[in-house]
Amino acid sequence: MLTTSIESILFAAAKPIGIDQLKKHFGESEEVILVSIEDIRERYNRPTSGVHLLVHEQKVQFVTNPDCAQDVVAFLKKEASGPLTQPSLETLTVIAYRGPMTRPEIEQIRGVNCGLILRNLLMRGYIEEKEDKMRLQPMYSVSIEFLRSLGALHVEELPEYESFHNNKHIDELLQKISEQTSV
Repeated sequence: MLTTSIESILFAAAKPIGIDQLKKHFGESEEVILVSIEDIRERYNRPTSGVHLLVHEQKVQFVTNPDCAQDVVAFLKKEASGPLTQPSLETLTVIAYRGPMTRPEIEQIRGVNCGLILRNLLMRGYIEEKEDKMRLQPMYSVSIEFLRSLGALHVEELPEYESFHNNKHIDELLQKISEQTSV
C-alpha cells in the first residue's frame, strides 16, 4: 500500500518530491521509502512504458520516456501555440488581476482544480512560478511575455484593473481560503 500511495502522490504532484518529504509524510525510514521507489522504478523504467521514474539528488518525479522526447516536444509545441481555452483565459485573468497568488487561492476564486491549466500557462510562458518561503508553496504571477503579448508595460494598465484588484467579493473568497489553511 505504501508503494501505491507514493506512486499516486508522484503522479498527482507532477513535480519533484523530496525523499525527506515522503519520509516525513509516511513516518517511515529512508530505507523503506527507497524500497518502494525502487519497486516503482522497476515497473515503469522500461522501453515499453511512456512514463519513467526519475530519481536525482534525493528527489523523485514521474517523467516521460526519454526515447519519446521528440514526439513529446513536437506535441507540446503544437499545444502551446494554439489558442487559449476558456478555463485558461479565466485562470490567467485571475492571476493578472489578483496575483501573485497561490494555487489554492486561484482555485477558491475559480471553484475548480487548476493544476493542468497552471502547467499549460507555465509552458506557454504566460505565468511565472516562484516559491513563497512564508507560505511554503508556489506563488503565480503573470510574466513579462504575457504583458508584452498584450502590449502593456504593467498589469495596472489592464482594463478596470483597480475594480478587480480591489474587489470586496474576491477579498472575501480569499479570506475563506486563508482561514482554512490557518486551521
